[in-house]
Amino acid sequence: MTAFEENVSAQWEKSKSQMKEIEALAKGNASQAESDAVNRLKNKGQEIDKKVQDLKTSTDTKAKAAIEADMAKFNVLLGQVATTLKSQAGSKTPGQEK
Repeated sequence: MTAFEENVSAQWEKSKSQMKEIEALAKGNASQAESDAVNRLKNKGQEIDKKVQDLKTSTDTKAKAAIEADMAKFNVLLGQVATTLKSQAGSKTPGQEK
C-alpha cells in the first residue's frame, strides 16, 4: 500500500466514524431536512467508499485527485450537519417536542 493509499484510508476511517456519530445524533431528533441531509451523506459516503476500494487497484492520478476532492467535500458537509445537529440537541430541554 502506498503512502497516498494509507493516508486516504486513514482519513476515510475517521470520516466514517464521524458519520456514525452524526447518525446517532440524528436518530429520532432530526427534522426531515436534517434526516434528508444525513441520508445524502450516507449515499455520498458509499460512493466514496467504493472509490477508496477501487483506488487499491488503480494507478490513475486523476482518480486519486477525485477521491481527495470528494473526501474534502464530504468532510465539510459532515461538519455542517454535525454542527446543526449538536446545536439542536443542546438547545432542547427534556420533554420538549420537535
